Amino acid sequence: MRVVAYLRVSTDEQTESGLGLAAQADQCRGFVERQGGSLVGPFADEGVSGATGLDKRPNLLVAIAELSKGDALLVAKRDRLGRDPIAIAMIEAAVRRKGARVVSVAGEGTDSDSPTDVLMRRIVDAFAEYERLVIGARTKAALQAKIRRGERCGTVRYGFDLGADCVTLIQNGAEQAVIRGIIENRELGASLREIASDLNRRGVPTRNGRPWRHTTIQRILERKETTHV
Repeated sequence: MRVVAYLRVSTDEQTESGLGLAAQADQCRGFVERQGGSLVGPFADEGVSGATGLDKRPNLLVAIAELSKGDALLVAKRDRLGRDPIAIAMIEAAVRRKGARVVSVAGEGTDSDSPTDVLMRRIVDAFAEYERLVIGARTKAALQAKIRRGERCGTVRYGFDLGADCVTLIQNGAEQAVIRGIIENRELGASLREIASDLNRRGVPTRNGRPWRHTTIQRILERKETTHV
């Protein structure tokens, strides 16, 4: 069997044990070693919510494009496809159109299309959606509690740190220096992609540890007129 491995992790799942991209990749490789066949990939979408549709998962689209008749799209668990039954159904339909099928390392009813296995898949998908909704409800409740306490909600923008009172923003000297460099390079005529490439080449860290992208540079420049917290 030719197997194309797909990995996904959302922002909230980045640090959870067993859900990281490395752990998923190990599980997929172990499956192929046990079952035999050739492994293609893995292809990974990082920081992508389980409710995100197929059209906004670039590496899932690449993985599906790699499929041929008789192949399998392999995931460590079905919820790596997503946590929304409609999104999952669209992904499975795209896989079937390639003459392939979805296989989960954890099983979860992906061994066949028998009535029992189909039912198992639907149950697994329903629980994945339920878990996503519970997480969303808890997050909303936590944000509302912070608002009632007068605390700042949302992500602290690049260039600032949150003060001890959880309200005041304090300038981050190192990040402010990076922002000044971005503004200067832009005024000298550098493109957004050139600025991002230069920062990555010099090893300048981002807030989330991911590579600099032109969209990140654009957001910083759009806020450059802000002179107060």
